[in-house]
Amino acid sequence: MPDLTFETALHARGLRRIAGVDEAGRGPLAGPVVAAAVILPRGFSCPGLDDSKKLSASKREVLYQRLIGDGGIAWTVATADREEIDRLNILRATHLAMRRAVEALDPRPDHCLIDGLPVRGFPFPHDAIVKGDGLSLSIAAASIIAKVTRDRLMREIDREFPQFGFAKHQGYGTKAHLEALRIHGPCCHHRRSFQPVAGL
Repeated sequence: MPDLTFETALHARGLRRIAGVDEAGRGPLAGPVVAAAVILPRGFSCPGLDDSKKLSASKREVLYQRLIGDGGIAWTVATADREEIDRLNILRATHLAMRRAVEALDPRPDHCLIDGLPVRGFPFPHDAIVKGDGLSLSIAAASIIAKVTRDRLMREIDREFPQFGFAKHQGYGTKAHLEALRIHGPCCHHRRSFQPVAGL
C-alpha cells in the first residue's frame, strides 16, 4: 500500500508543500487526458487509498468524495483536450495537463512527486516515481481524483454520443468500441492521431 515515505523525506529537507501528480486517460482512443495535483496534510491517513487502477469504480467514488471533502487537502485537476493530444502527441499533452494542474495550486508546491518517468522541462522541482501511485499516498490520491474526474467527463460525452458506449469503456479500444467506430466512424472526441481512428 502507498504511504508517506517520499513525502516525509522531502519534509525532512525543509520542503513544506509536496504535491502528488498523476494522470488518467493516456491510452484511450477518445476523450481528454486528465491530470490531478494533490497536497496532503502531514500525517494524513485514509484507509483503502491506493492506485486507482486497483480499485473498483464504486470504491474510487467513495475515496474521491473523502478526498475532495477534506478541507486540509489542496487539490486541482486539469485537462489536455483531444485537439491538443493530436497536435502535441499524447506524452507532451499529458505533461501539459500535469503542468496546468500544478500551476493551479494556490499556493504553489515546493516540490512534486510525479507518477512515471522524469518530465523534461517541467517548471517545478520534482521526483519521478515509476509506479508511484502504488508507493506514494499523494500520488495515489491524485490518481483517484484524475480517474474519477475523467470517468465523469466520459459519461457526459456518452450522453452526447450514446452510440459509442463511452460510459462503459471510457474511450478505450474495446471490441464494442471498435465495432461502433467501424459502423459510425469517429466523432469529434476521437483522437485522430491514434490508430485505428487515423485509418478511418
